[in-house]
Amino acid sequence: MSNRRRTGLKNLYRDEFLRSRAWFARRERWFRDHTSNGNVPCAACGLPGSKTQLELHHLDYRGVRIIRGEWQAWEDDEDLIALHPYCHELLHRLIDRDIVLASHRTRRQASAHALQVLQVKLRPAKHAS
Repeated sequence: MSNRRRTGLKNLYRDEFLRSRAWFARRERWFRDHTSNGNVPCAACGLPGSKTQLELHHLDYRGVRIIRGEWQAWEDDEDLIALHPYCHELLHRLIDRDIVLASHRTRRQASAHALQVLQVKLRPAKHAS
């Protein structure tokens, strides 16, 4: 098992699923259910963003399926987190470059660890009282 991003012809997920009607409908539902006042905070930096400014990162792919040649998007809400594209790229870079996160952890565990690192680096420090 690898949590690293796949490249080339082996990536049906990026080349097909993320362009499918099923994914766009699922993404729309997620943002409708999690957005207040048109914005949701980025899970990494904490800054608000709209559905046009944010991407969704999969913590688990169990809901992503192909049934009779059609993509299905049955992810649980808890399996998706909103990230700015830059934060999303940083999250993947951390996972891709760390052998433990890339190969010896579940995707959920690897994402949680990388997200904690990003939160420390990207969020403003709280003032000590």
